[in-house]
Amino acid sequence: MGGAFTFNHFVYLLQGMMWTVVLSALAFVLGGVAGFGVMLMRTARTRLLRQISFVFVQLVQGTPLLILLFVVYFGLGVVGIELPPLLAAGVSLMVYSSAFLGEIWRGCVESVPRTQWEASECLALTRWQTLVDVILPQAARIATPPTVGFLVQVMKSTSLASVVGFVELTRAAQVVNNSLFTPFLVFGIAGVLYFALCYPLSRWSRSLERKLNVGRRQAA
Repeated sequence: MGGAFTFNHFVYLLQGMMWTVVLSALAFVLGGVAGFGVMLMRTARTRLLRQISFVFVQLVQGTPLLILLFVVYFGLGVVGIELPPLLAAGVSLMVYSSAFLGEIWRGCVESVPRTQWEASECLALTRWQTLVDVILPQAARIATPPTVGFLVQVMKSTSLASVVGFVELTRAAQVVNNSLFTPFLVFGIAGVLYFALCYPLSRWSRSLERKLNVGRRQAA
């Protein structure tokens, strides 16, 4: 045994938890902005834009997040571009999130009935006006539950950032365990903290999904 678990160790884990939240927010916000661009390209009229975005989505979704982290952190370092762990992890998760969010939102946009597009054309609205004023408000209601659900996945995926030296919750647990040699206790507490972060979001996602289904039944 390397010692007893103290309040200071718990505070260190809470600090790691805080950085997990910061990294998740960074990845989700930046990934959401990039994902919106991916969605626009995936639904564009120009075939070239659709093909480029399709290749990007397939490439990112077919590559493990761990590989993206290695490429951004170690690969860019080889060519002289050195990023701090937080920035490297944020960029990797941004790219990862943009591909998945772009596809989620594309599916939601395309799920809006085609008649909505046709009605907008009859009103002489431009494609951008149609998208902003007619399609996106309807698609946003559909997209909210899966988007919140994906946020849970992003938050859990931040644990991989420990491989590039970023001290989030998983890395903090590793540091504490290396000094105490009590993995069941330390990682058990880390698991509880992850649960405290993810469970409310999961409940919220299911609640939004139920409300959406009720709204659909009432509309029908």
